[in-house]
Amino acid sequence: MNTTTITTTVHDPAGEVLDAVLTAAGRLLLSVFTLAWWALLFPMVSVPAGLSVAAGWYFGWPFGIGVAGGAVAGMVLWRVLSPQTFERWFTGRVRSRFLTWFRYRRRWTTMTTACGLSTRDGDRTLIPRLVSVQIGESLDTVRARMLPGHCPDTWIHRADHFAHGFGAQKAKVALVGPGLVEITFRRFDSLADPVVVPFESMAGFKTIPSTRKAA
Repeated sequence: MNTTTITTTVHDPAGEVLDAVLTAAGRLLLSVFTLAWWALLFPMVSVPAGLSVAAGWYFGWPFGIGVAGGAVAGMVLWRVLSPQTFERWFTGRVRSRFLTWFRYRRRWTTMTTACGLSTRDGDRTLIPRLVSVQIGESLDTVRARMLPGHCPDTWIHRADHFAHGFGAQKAKVALVGPGLVEITFRRFDSLADPVVVPFESMAGFKTIPSTRKAA
């Protein structure tokens, strides 16, 4: 005798709508928090932008455009007069923040799971915490907190996996504290490109004045 089992799935429209609303609200709050955080990190951009919007709102759009134009001119003048401080306080920080997310944070969960460094606790998946990221010219330094039960050798043996997964030439893993590992990524070889040294700057070189025979 054959028995046929029919399973009926009941959809709850109200529940689906509620889930969609909660998801949208969560993303909106995350976006607002991220925008506020970036505004605090880069007041040299957020303050002029806020002043431009305020001037355009209270006094009309020509005033807003004027304030924005003045802010842009000030940034350009800062870049021309002091490129070192402009790099340190603006472009360098923007680059570091972006590369931290682009290279490591957005792929951290996927990579640690693929390397077998995540663990299960019932229905939860535990991921090693990414403590800090330091972006350098050719070397990046990442620090992570090991999960309970992890062995340092397990992380050290994943060095090649890290290098391949994060797009680096080479990775080195070291234990730097209780449960704290440091991964050094070499993005490129800083000595690979030849450096042209002016002949006059070589040690011991003396400029020989040109002599010309009398006609």
